[in-house]
Amino acid sequence: MAGPIIRVLGQVAVMAAGIFGKAFVTAYQQAVMQAKNGPQAAEAAAKAAGIAKNALTRSQARQILNLEKENTNPKTVQKAYDRYFKANAVENGGSFYIQSKVYRAKELLDLHMKELEGEAARKMAGKQ
Repeated sequence: MAGPIIRVLGQVAVMAAGIFGKAFVTAYQQAVMQAKNGPQAAEAAAKAAGIAKNALTRSQARQILNLEKENTNPKTVQKAYDRYFKANAVENGGSFYIQSKVYRAKELLDLHMKELEGEAARKMAGKQ
């Protein structure tokens, strides 16, 4: 009875060792490549892929504030910000992390709306 169980456990151990070995070799190869290319190569690859560390996109900011794309104007952004910032206040048992995400989402949308206003102003100035 113990024979088949030991055989199965042995097969599992051999498979696990094979998987671990492949993962170790792959990680080692990546470490060698990074050491050769330096940290700048990793940053350049991330930028080329369009990945920014901790960067928030406008669509993510709208999702955080629960806004539709067509409803994004300063008044609705401020109203949503006030609601979610107050609801997630630490004093009310909320989360500082979520509160900071709400703040960053509003900050990004405000910046985007100012850019749009500046472009509109430049277009109007160019037409006159």
